[in-house]
Amino acid sequence: MDFTPVAAALPALGWAVHGSVLVRRLAGARRDPLTGLHTRAGWTARAERLLDRHPNALVLLVDLDDFKAINDRHGHSAGDAVLAATARRLNDWCGRHGIAARIGGDEFVAIVTDPAYTTGLHALRTALDRPVHHHGEVLPVSASVGRCHRADLPVPTLTDALSAADKAMYTVKGHSRRNTQH
Repeated sequence: MDFTPVAAALPALGWAVHGSVLVRRLAGARRDPLTGLHTRAGWTARAERLLDRHPNALVLLVDLDDFKAINDRHGHSAGDAVLAATARRLNDWCGRHGIAARIGGDEFVAIVTDPAYTTGLHALRTALDRPVHHHGEVLPVSASVGRCHRADLPVPTLTDALSAADKAMYTVKGHSRRNTQH
């Protein structure tokens, strides 16, 4: 039996397996291990494409209010439970028409192709502000949400949309602990 074709195919098979492993590792690096959401790097390229293609796109920036107090009072596992619950709630709100990400600490971002495809900002605020049950304790949760519609930007870039959403979020934080900029 001639093993020459098999021997010739082995390096190609090795490279295919190696490539598959690298693709899985890269995909894993673009996901937050705690929440399963995209990281900033994994979210940005997709969000830029959605912003370019959808004139009604809405960009959100979410920051948990007084998150440090949860960690300080109840421990980091409680904080992790709040982060995971916030991620699920934001991701559920986006549905199939958007993507959410955890960009660091207690900050999240999302983009939806059209807010009409969602249940609305009031529903998002209500979902984000629901308490989280963790090891027999009820943890109060509050989030500030800033938003920016693509149509409100003179030049629709993701950087400008995030900057406008950030400004709106801090305006909300200055006015109320539990609010969404309308």
